[in-house]
Amino acid sequence: MTKPSRRTIVTGGAGFLGSHLCERLIARGDHVTCVDDFSTGSEANIRHLLHNPRFAVIRQDVNLTLRLEADEIYNLACPASPVQYQNDPVQTVKTNVHGAINMLDLARATGAKIFQASTSEVYGDPEVHPQTEDYWGFVNPIGVRSCYDEGKRCAETLFFDYWRQYGVKIKVSRIFNTYGPRMHPQDGRVVSNFIVQALQNKDITIYGDGAQTRSFCYVSDLIDGILSFMDGDEAFIGPVNLGNPDEISVRDLAERICRMTGGTSGIIYKDLPGDDPRRRRPSIALAREKLGWQPTIHLDDGLAATIAYFRQVLFPPLGPG
Repeated sequence: MTKPSRRTIVTGGAGFLGSHLCERLIARGDHVTCVDDFSTGSEANIRHLLHNPRFAVIRQDVNLTLRLEADEIYNLACPASPVQYQNDPVQTVKTNVHGAINMLDLARATGAKIFQASTSEVYGDPEVHPQTEDYWGFVNPIGVRSCYDEGKRCAETLFFDYWRQYGVKIKVSRIFNTYGPRMHPQDGRVVSNFIVQALQNKDITIYGDGAQTRSFCYVSDLIDGILSFMDGDEAFIGPVNLGNPDEISVRDLAERICRMTGGTSGIIYKDLPGDDPRRRRPSIALAREKLGWQPTIHLDDGLAATIAYFRQVLFPPLGPG
């Protein structure tokens, strides 16, 4: 007997992560509705899906009520880079809080299972390293990053309260730095910034002394983790870290990208923005135990694919004639 196709909603589906997730959900046979207001998402990310009969797009802000039938909801709607979420911090908070309430109400009404894309930013500038899910974080509630950090923390609160109070089927994952094709060239994230600057032979800008560390997960690995989590034991609701535990300094990343692009970029240093975390590395012991998941893409391989993507975006081939 053929299993019926799932009706799946992806908020933020035209964004970097959302578009990759939509692609994978369609590939497994779902009917996917992408909900996006295109404030940071791009039609280019989903153009190849638009003629698929199992894909639909609704141009809408998640702060507005949505009425659809659904079996699964993936709530990814929110600007994810500091440049984007600090551009309109009040809207960022609304998206995290009102958007979460709207999607949770929809899940409650339809009986859908709902995934929340939370973030490593809930740990703030951590005093525990690597970060484990039982760590409550060290977050500034009134800083320039608070609209995102505290917004995501509040969204987690809402998800767990809807689970406790209403029995909504939830899954909450804390996503660490992710990179790959379809990142926005001007999103302000360290990987895209460095690659774009290097490909244009501009000096690479490092904020601070470059000794701060990050851990970078390639996008296909992350999507594997999300789907394993959603398809796994319903009793395991998280939160669970999804990310790559291999840690690298920002300065080492810049030097690696310089070598891989073969450009002539130098490195310049500027003041570190407020509340920028000094170290960021996930413990993924829980994901390994509960999901059997861990990243498999080496940083060099992921960077090579990402560099190739940005080279195509920045220097598209000339058409015939």
